[in-house]
Amino acid sequence: MSTETLEKIARNKNVARAAARQLSMEQLTKLSEIIDEVMTQKQEEEQKRRQEEASKEQKLAEIRAAMTDAGLSVNDLVGNEQPRKRRGRPPKDANA
Repeated sequence: MSTETLEKIARNKNVARAAARQLSMEQLTKLSEIIDEVMTQKQEEEQKRRQEEASKEQKLAEIRAAMTDAGLSVNDLVGNEQPRKRRGRPPKDANA
């Protein structure tokens, strides 16, 4: 079964029912177990992603506070120097 077919089934209740009618009770039970496992896994991944984002935000806040306490700004870290322009060859004349 392709991803497109699964998406079509997931979007339309009648399509899902029609597909489910073609399966035996054993197949439906197995499918239900698989879907439950996938949903649990996705929920855990989402929770982990949110925790990582919260941790990152906390670290950023700590760094900003430390910079403020030290009297530094982002420009102090990056520097204000403009990158040097490279001297290249002049463009070739299109008429030559």
